[in-house]
Amino acid sequence: MSMIEASKKSFDKQGFMKTLGAEIISFEKGIVKIQCTLNDTLTQQHGYFHAGVITSISDVACGYAALSSMPEGSDVLTVEFKTNFIRAANTNTIIAKGEVIKAGKTLTFCEGVVTDASEKIIFATMQATMICLKPTE
Repeated sequence: MSMIEASKKSFDKQGFMKTLGAEIISFEKGIVKIQCTLNDTLTQQHGYFHAGVITSISDVACGYAALSSMPEGSDVLTVEFKTNFIRAANTNTIIAKGEVIKAGKTLTFCEGVVTDASEKIIFATMQATMICLKPTE
């Protein structure tokens, strides 16, 4: 099974992503995009996307981007992240793009950007560190 197939299979096991209605829309080595469409269960008090939704899909996009650069059979966990919110996500669809900046043997550093559907308006950015869980023999 290719890393892309394994990653998509792993993503499909994520109950929280199902709860959010999030889906992978683009997957290549080192870059993953996840899309989420607004519904009433994902909003904060003003009707915008909740910061937790924005952070979650950005974290997962970074995680799968990192996984795509790791050895076959590996798995990934988040070590840390920092999110900066630039503006309220007053839109119907958000896209989180996770991209590997530096892949190491153990730690992988990623950047995330959350935009509107046109990928022109930026709502948030993320810096994230992921750890490689080595395959067991």
